[in-house]
Amino acid sequence: MPENATLVRLPPYSPELNPIENLWRHLKSCFWSNRAYADYDALEAAAMAAWRVAVPDQDLVRSVCAAPYLDRATSN
Repeated sequence: MPENATLVRLPPYSPELNPIENLWRHLKSCFWSNRAYADYDALEAAAMAAWRVAVPDQDLVRSVCAAPYLDRATSN
């Protein structure tokens, strides 16, 4: 490694710090669990159908993606 380069370590993966991960978890548990898909197109269609159901429901998205710790951190 060159002497003028600084190694910056990435933090460990922390899905709890990324609220969208909660939405993916919700979609997986409510729409995709215990299912097998014939092919990629069937999987993609199921993903799009679940997305179309969940995303317009702003209350659902707000509650699933709620991150009170982020609100506190950004309010200071």
